[in-house]
Amino acid sequence: MSRAPKRLLMTADAVGGVWTYAVDLARGLSDRGVRTTLAVLGPSPGAAQAACARAVPGLEMVETGLPLEWVEPDERKVRDASWRLAELSDRVRADLIQINSAALAAEDAFTVPIVVVAHSCVATWWSAVRGGAMPADFGWRSELVAEGYANADAVVAPSAAFAAATARAYDLDRAPIVVRNGRRAPVRLSRPMVDDFVFTAGRLWDEGKNIVVLDRAASQIQASMVAAGPLTGPHGQSARFEHLGTPGSLGPAQVAQLLNERPVFVSPALYEPFGLSVLEAAQAGCPLVLADIPTFRELWDGVADFFDPRDEQALATAVNGVLKSPNHRARLGELARLRARRYTAEAMAQGMLGVYRSIMTSEPSVRGVEVAA
Repeated sequence: MSRAPKRLLMTADAVGGVWTYAVDLARGLSDRGVRTTLAVLGPSPGAAQAACARAVPGLEMVETGLPLEWVEPDERKVRDASWRLAELSDRVRADLIQINSAALAAEDAFTVPIVVVAHSCVATWWSAVRGGAMPADFGWRSELVAEGYANADAVVAPSAAFAAATARAYDLDRAPIVVRNGRRAPVRLSRPMVDDFVFTAGRLWDEGKNIVVLDRAASQIQASMVAAGPLTGPHGQSARFEHLGTPGSLGPAQVAQLLNERPVFVSPALYEPFGLSVLEAAQAGCPLVLADIPTFRELWDGVADFFDPRDEQALATAVNGVLKSPNHRARLGELARLRARRYTAEAMAQGMLGVYRSIMTSEPSVRGVEVAA
């Protein structure tokens, strides 16, 4: 008979959006009777991040000291991390493991079923952003990811577009299962829209976020523009912009406060497996102006305005079109808010629970089954 895990071991790092995903998922699973041990990789979580995790019933954080696989330059250390995670799994008596980075499943070290969630990877990033042959440093990392997918009892992706990209990049027999990401909707405060405010958020140093095209378009946009997020990355990447206001990394409450003003939210991303910041903006009722890429079309088609992400003139025209039309702006914001109801933390938890139950039975592999639309 189908059964759910009682104790889940899940990996997460505090550097990117996986932390938000993992804490929201753990909360949803707790409501369904699953206790989670969060194995923290890389740097320690900040005070606000740790506080959010501690507020989840049944969630235990363990700082492992293990490397972030996409930062660590030594392949052997990444492979060793698989064995360390397997040891931790035995210690906490987990009956299932969710690994949020496939490279950490490269070694066949685990004695319980494992689910790998494909949040991003260097191969799909390179294909979307640069194209052509990958550098050697990306090559061995992609090999580890491929081995991790092969070792998984199930592979999950947060959108059908990214599932297809992953299947192409790694020549998978079947695309990963689709369980879309979700967020708990914030309390919506009633405030007037601010006509001259355009906002984006994310890792500003990441070339895949394509913030440079937003900066180039800024001089043609009839509003002030704010881009929140870190300007430097873990490999020494850095970004500087001439026309954007860049307040740096903001906490969840600060971002929510800005979104509650319902600015025009813009994402010019070339690469986005899902886009939690877009979802948060939609939940707040912000009108969305998005790069015309497969992920955003899948999730937001019909409720957002789209533009060619490599064309700053097209971006400026799209944003100005929303700014100049209060009725269109209000309509887009309301449509986005209604669409966001599809992508809830509750639906995400239920979808992942379906995956867990499937692989904890004697049934064949569930790879390729879409669990949550």
